[in-house]
Amino acid sequence: MNLPLTLALGALRSPFKRPGPGAVAPGRRLVEADVRIDPTRLGAYARVCGFAESGPVPLPYPHVLGFPLAMRLLAARDFPLPLLGLVHTWIEVTRHRALLPAERLDLTVHVAALAPHRRGTEATVVTEARVAGEPVWESRSGYLARHRTADTSRKEAAPPRPLPARAEWRLAPGLGRRYGAVSGDRNPIHLHPLTARAFGFPRAIAHGMWTFARCLAEQDLPPTVHVRTEFRAPVPLPTTVTYAAEGAAFQLRTGRAVHLTGRVTSAARP
Repeated sequence: MNLPLTLALGALRSPFKRPGPGAVAPGRRLVEADVRIDPTRLGAYARVCGFAESGPVPLPYPHVLGFPLAMRLLAARDFPLPLLGLVHTWIEVTRHRALLPAERLDLTVHVAALAPHRRGTEATVVTEARVAGEPVWESRSGYLARHRTADTSRKEAAPPRPLPARAEWRLAPGLGRRYGAVSGDRNPIHLHPLTARAFGFPRAIAHGMWTFARCLAEQDLPPTVHVRTEFRAPVPLPTTVTYAAEGAAFQLRTGRAVHLTGRVTSAARP
């Protein structure tokens, strides 16, 4: 099944799903073996996100390769949360060694858990990459389905301390379309103001995975590394954003509004 049809079916099923207490994650794992990296698509991704067009595969790229499998799981009839309205709230990536573009990957994706969240229910989606049976890369992502909850005890986290500014980027109105073309994520909220307004956004917003990738492109990451990022607020398009970093921590912000926070550590998950 191709990705646009998968997303369309997920959208059609969304109104019939009612997230809430007791929702159970499906136990299925989807596998795609012997995945070859298309050098043309990889080069286009690198240009859009600010990575070098030669050398190892950029750290976030296997997540892009596994995205169609993840969407098949989230759009499936047995997944209890509606695909429409799911918000990508965080991601952590562990790379055990650098990947080369010529290597062939075996990808596995599954939903590890569904957990209560102060704003609804959150699914954790795991994507794993192996080369010749060797685990080389893994991502874990949180996807939030918002709905009423009885939990009023959890408070919003305090705003993070501003980090020193390192760079400033002007994001063009068409950035969402450019990233969507190289990643396959053509969610309407990223493509055009008219389609974004249908989902409650006055303007199109940047992909969270683009903001994540663009920040990582500024860093000299070691071959073995672990990165965790929280997506705190949408980035409207067009706009000018500030990349800030200090030590292992980094941020993306506009003025005082922090859109993304992250931290780089060793490959051993903290």
